Amino acid sequence: MTVAAQHDGTTTGDGPVRKVVIVGGGTAGWMTASYLVAAFGDRIEVTLVESANVTTVGVGEATFSDIRHFFEFLRLEEHEWMPACNATYKLAVRFENWRQPGHHFYHPFEQLRSVDGFLLTDWWLRYPSTSRFDADCFVMAALCDAGRSPRHLDGALIDQDFVEQDRSGGSGRTTILEYQGAQFPYAYHFEAHLLAKFLARYGTDRGVRHVFDDVVDVRLDERGWIDHIVTAEHGEVRGDLYVDCTGFRALLLNKALDEPFVSFQDSLPNDSAVALQVPLDMASTPIRPCTTATAQDAGWMWTIPLISRIGTGYVYSREYCEPEEAERALRAFVGPAAADVEANHIRMRIGRSARSWVANCVAVGLSSGFVEPLESTGIFFIHHAVEQLVRYFPGGDWDPQLRTLYNQSITHVMEGVREFLCLHYRAAKRSDTRYWRDARTRAVPDALEERLQQWATKLPEASTVYPHYHGLPPYSYNCILLGAGGLPVRPSPALAMADEKAALAAFQEIREKGARLVAQLPTQNEYFARMRADAASG
Repeated sequence: MTVAAQHDGTTTGDGPVRKVVIVGGGTAGWMTASYLVAAFGDRIEVTLVESANVTTVGVGEATFSDIRHFFEFLRLEEHEWMPACNATYKLAVRFENWRQPGHHFYHPFEQLRSVDGFLLTDWWLRYPSTSRFDADCFVMAALCDAGRSPRHLDGALIDQDFVEQDRSGGSGRTTILEYQGAQFPYAYHFEAHLLAKFLARYGTDRGVRHVFDDVVDVRLDERGWIDHIVTAEHGEVRGDLYVDCTGFRALLLNKALDEPFVSFQDSLPNDSAVALQVPLDMASTPIRPCTTATAQDAGWMWTIPLISRIGTGYVYSREYCEPEEAERALRAFVGPAAADVEANHIRMRIGRSARSWVANCVAVGLSSGFVEPLESTGIFFIHHAVEQLVRYFPGGDWDPQLRTLYNQSITHVMEGVREFLCLHYRAAKRSDTRYWRDARTRAVPDALEERLQQWATKLPEASTVYPHYHGLPPYSYNCILLGAGGLPVRPSPALAMADEKAALAAFQEIREKGARLVAQLPTQNEYFARMRADAASG
């Protein structure tokens, strides 16, 4: 990084913000570019500078259900992008062996019902129908166990407490902000590099300038703002606003602008991952409609089913496991199909930049912050950030309050997710290795420690979870507490005196609805075979 001798008046502060330069491609870069052109059209100029010599991390293949708003904002239908990205549906996260070997539970995309003012999980603690809270309280558990698609073969969505928006009128666009509290019944799995490729076509077709080159310097003006970047082959590239999508390197924000990094390592020690992309004949392999997180000796392994392969990996802490040991364990877990597959070892930077927007630079993706992918938050962080960037996009006066509001929003999401992930480890009953024994006593944020004391008496609800928006509703906390099994919970004392008939009827309705949908719905394999055949013929 060097300081430009003189600010030439074309970069910042002297007119409307028109030119956006994104440094870095991959999922973060191309989600940002495509969203900006969808939002502002030709009223801004977007340039994306991407190095051909930098590989993307590419493990972010599972999402939140909120991701549908991203595709709706771009006016993309599922049949337009899912086949190109080998995408499948995700109805839940399936946790295996977090309580004990052979045990599993689901954290589904489904709002938790209330009966007579009490959450159904509260009633379940008093009147459990079976030993499985997820199967008793959520329809999605039955669909996941049976491998069902959330859509019928004709494309109709399952009958849930959600009505798809009619996009034939108005803008047809939706955002996370508009639908906070509404739970869409599924998310997606997809190949991250294929999504980036698809969005690159989307963006360049709409005017994004794509520059393949290496950034060799970042020049600052006398105020400490970015004046321009210098590339190896294209020379100087200038903009008004710069977006840092350079991954864990954080080339602009942390290196050039020297913004400090806030580590979460004290409460979330997993700092490494090893990943495999395992080719499988998915036509003959059942495609589970969920991400699976399987507890291991020094962390956990993800399994993500796609159309053409399984994405899998081991997230672990080097304090408890060496990379070679982790790779051996992962290959043993996958079996013979992994024999000739090259492993990708990744060092993860867990935490967040103190501020994600500094001067005229906004960091999006790994350069802003990252926590381990236990709840598929990586792509959610990108989506949320670009929505907020559009919401707080600066004018020519660069009002500092817009930066402050943006940074507050990003901080709240990162800190809220941090608390939620810490809960997974504190709540896990497993204690057969030093890793899991330490997880039960590891320090967590002070506010979470206070909440844990409250939840021991009363299950989490809106007033007792992290108070700012972070993408995770109160029922998510209920799922982890009841499923992981390592923390004391008890039903509300009032339920001992309440009439249970309506709650028992709700449990029965869930069982019957789950059985009916399992009988009616196609498998994921059947649904996507139809979608891909229609896409090929169309």
